[in-house]
Amino acid sequence: MKKIAIILSGCGVFDGAEIHESVLTMLHLEQLGASYQCFAPNIQQHHVINHLTGEELQQQRNVLEESARIARGNIKELSQLNSNDFDALVLPGGFGVAKNLSNFAFEGAKSQILDQLKHVCQAFAQQQKPIAYLCIAPALIGHIHPHGTLASIGNDEQTAAVINQLGAQHVECDVENIVLDSIHKVISTPAYMLAESISEASVGIHKALKALVEMA
Repeated sequence: MKKIAIILSGCGVFDGAEIHESVLTMLHLEQLGASYQCFAPNIQQHHVINHLTGEELQQQRNVLEESARIARGNIKELSQLNSNDFDALVLPGGFGVAKNLSNFAFEGAKSQILDQLKHVCQAFAQQQKPIAYLCIAPALIGHIHPHGTLASIGNDEQTAAVINQLGAQHVECDVENIVLDSIHKVISTPAYMLAESISEASVGIHKALKALVEMA
């Protein structure tokens, strides 16, 4: 059975991991006959958003504790993730990727990513183990993989241009498809960058994870 690590970035599309994408990731991996373990960094969120009103709340939340909501408590600190123990890696999207795992949401082409995350992802890459990036997570690819690695967040020209500036090579992709860099073993799919329903997001995510498991 293939063992897959999942890195979450909180709980909720506007300040953490996209919940539908995260749950679909777990569901499809299980249906594909793989096992998974969730991880998240033990850090404070950048901020907390009221998902009903869109307003920022004056409170603090912890990324690991919030991610545990999605993982039903079965989650470990990112610092415990050892690439030797897994066959592949998945990063669901959500603004937590661009606010907590990196500062892409604020700095764009000048963004940096969490050192711990970079170390873990590069360890998988160096061992030639595949990584799937969903939704906005492909914005991290230029920080982790060699210059020119293929990536897609769909078809948003402005975001695509920034991804290119960061060193990846953006490829347009519709919601139900994937972009596969077979040389660097990197898979991306737009998911909720384009999806207008959970079933639309599900199609591309399933294809990405099927490719991930087959490549692992």
